Amino acid sequence: MFAKLHRKSLSLSLGLLLTGVSAGAWAAQAAPAVDAGVAPSNQNVHVTLFLKLHNEAALESYIQETVTPGSPHYRQFLTTSQFAQQYGATDAEIARVQSYLRSQGLSSEVLPSHLAIRTSGTLAQYGNLFQTSIHNYVSRDNGRSFHKPSSTPQLPSAIADVVDVATGLSNEKAYRPHHVSMPAFTSFGAANAKTNALAAKSSGSSGGNPTASGVPGQYTVGDVANFYDINPLYQRGIVGNGSTTCIVTLSNFYPSDATAYWSDIGLTTKPNRITLVPVDGGGAIDGGSGETSIDVEQAGGIAPYADVIVYHAPNAGNGFVDAFAQSVTDNTCDSISTSWGSPEIFNFAALNVTGASNTDTTDVGDLRAFHKIFLEAAVQGQSLFAASGDSGAYDTVRGLGVGTGAGQFTAPLTVDSPASDPFITAAGGTTTPFNYSFGTGPTQSITQESVWGWDYLQNYFDTYIGKGVVNLFSSGGGGGVSVYWHTPFYQAFTHGIRRSEKDQSLVYNDPSAGPTTLLKLPGHFEGRNVPDISLNADPETGYVFVSTVDGGLASGEGGTSFVAPQLNGITALLVQSSGHRIGLWNPQVYFLQDIFGYGWFSPFKSVRAGDNWFYYGAPHYNQGAGIGALDVANLDVFLRSGF
Repeated sequence: MFAKLHRKSLSLSLGLLLTGVSAGAWAAQAAPAVDAGVAPSNQNVHVTLFLKLHNEAALESYIQETVTPGSPHYRQFLTTSQFAQQYGATDAEIARVQSYLRSQGLSSEVLPSHLAIRTSGTLAQYGNLFQTSIHNYVSRDNGRSFHKPSSTPQLPSAIADVVDVATGLSNEKAYRPHHVSMPAFTSFGAANAKTNALAAKSSGSSGGNPTASGVPGQYTVGDVANFYDINPLYQRGIVGNGSTTCIVTLSNFYPSDATAYWSDIGLTTKPNRITLVPVDGGGAIDGGSGETSIDVEQAGGIAPYADVIVYHAPNAGNGFVDAFAQSVTDNTCDSISTSWGSPEIFNFAALNVTGASNTDTTDVGDLRAFHKIFLEAAVQGQSLFAASGDSGAYDTVRGLGVGTGAGQFTAPLTVDSPASDPFITAAGGTTTPFNYSFGTGPTQSITQESVWGWDYLQNYFDTYIGKGVVNLFSSGGGGGVSVYWHTPFYQAFTHGIRRSEKDQSLVYNDPSAGPTTLLKLPGHFEGRNVPDISLNADPETGYVFVSTVDGGLASGEGGTSFVAPQLNGITALLVQSSGHRIGLWNPQVYFLQDIFGYGWFSPFKSVRAGDNWFYYGAPHYNQGAGIGALDVANLDVFLRSGF
């Protein structure tokens, strides 16, 4: 299928490794910015009000029962209307909020789940509503402009007992796609890859799947099937028939990219199965469009006869939250994945509220809004997946200048959101076995599936190329310990679960004021551990994909953005095979691993080698790879049996 591409000489820079939002844009979210005054009062924006749930503890208990064999509510998932009736805001509460909004001149639309109300109005109206002033700001780092409240917004007392979170008052935050390219080698340039990568047709001799390439850096969904024992499902005719898999993304894309990818690898798929659903006006065709192409190609390639719905929204304000909310309240999706995220700590008051203490980890961002959406999805039986990030154990590094120079930040141990939420499955990254050599150095090998972290390359370059030539810190699979979400019930008895490390701080070396501690993270916090499940994500053992905005065919691509949609597609297969939705993966897979371990019949393969720059592989749960990689055929047997 793919002509083999040879890499021997080296030309690297850290900037070539990063994709998506520029480092400057990310730095603007953490570094102080210059207040440019009150934003135009007549500027129209959309703000979503998330309403308080009723009986939230009972809701979490019910979710646990839906995925617990022997429970009277096992697999008794709710409809959207049932969720609204049992846990959403009441009609009277909603009417009161809408009446108040009308009195302020704001229009509103209620989600069918009774979980949220979308509103529209001007910045002046929202400033009045939340007793604050919306100002424009300019980043001191790169001149980027954005608006946000100049003081902490206050919920009006008339509706404070119903409304929990308001999102969209600021457009400062931009999420990033979790996609990383192979380092750029002079003998392995993009043009060479695009010319040669689809030059040959696979003979099917690379592991049983005829669409596989067998070539690291040019892997396809067929190779994923070979690695993780998916082929037995295909042999039974399990191809995703009757399932609907959904992508939540912040860039639009060209559906022809996906159909070209499937056609080029020789994969037969259901025709006309991609539906685009714009939310809040939809996402743009831009630098993030390749991420959406990856997501659709991977999810739809793993499950070639599943329907694919793409919910896309602008990468600003409440776009991400709204797109997720729409995908869940529509309740058409059996499984949903996203490959976008941001450091969990970027939501904390210490980084968002003027005058807040640098120890204030109160959520003033979107964490609670996402959590409510994910609870609804879980009780409706929808399986959710999020990429855990591509900066190893140091999630802020990929977007912030890290070091000791002026205008740079320190690198605390951090995790990514929304993957850190306990009601979504966090997709981590591994490196599959391969041989590698660069420059005049010797050939070395990764001999077993390992936690993905590029320190193995860093050591090679330092030894054989020269220290200081390249800096790969800290590319690798995201993982660690949340300092916001507590350890969930399904991790309570899992060997290897850890608390957060002590003495972790985000410090900005202000060019004018010197080092400034922006946030001190809680130490020894009993937090949610991520990731949960990991699959191959290292670009060195990575994939091809097709993206028009990236010039067509790209090789040597990776990141946990491949893993989340792969798990999404795997779920579509499991839905067809079992005849029902799978629901929240986490309680089910942790139970199976806790009881059955890693025997030959286990659904999991332990990841014992490698590291993500801090956390190491182990013969049990670890913060580099979670409970390990999958054996999908074995997992299918357990799920069909009701274990």
